[in-house]
Amino acid sequence: MKRLYFSWKYALIIAAILLSLRFVMAFNQRINEMHRLAAQSTRVAATLSQLTQESIALATQIAQATSPAEVEQWAYEKGHMARPGDKVIIPLAPGGPTPTPAPPPTPQPIVLSNWKVWLLLFVDEAQAQDLLGQP
Repeated sequence: MKRLYFSWKYALIIAAILLSLRFVMAFNQRINEMHRLAAQSTRVAATLSQLTQESIALATQIAQATSPAEVEQWAYEKGHMARPGDKVIIPLAPGGPTPTPAPPPTPQPIVLSNWKVWLLLFVDEAQAQDLLGQP
């Protein structure tokens, strides 16, 4: 069997190869990190642009809402306020007391003799009218 020959030269070559592989892997990781951060930077820039536009729009709305002309228009149209020289008309309810409705008349109770009450207990109303001869 042949014996392996060990030389410092081969050991240094193997160490250099391993070290260069380590450098390549570290470089690859840094490239991946750079791409991830670039994509994140693009997303943040888009969000920043959108928020800046929204801030400008809101500042414009605030400026319009606090302008004297806008305040006067709101007060006149929606605030129910009058301008100097306007004649304000307030509708009033018609005068006079409101009529109260008359209560319905109460029906007079029918007074029956005792024997008629007992008859109604034992027979229905139609048979009682037949027996009493009432229409």
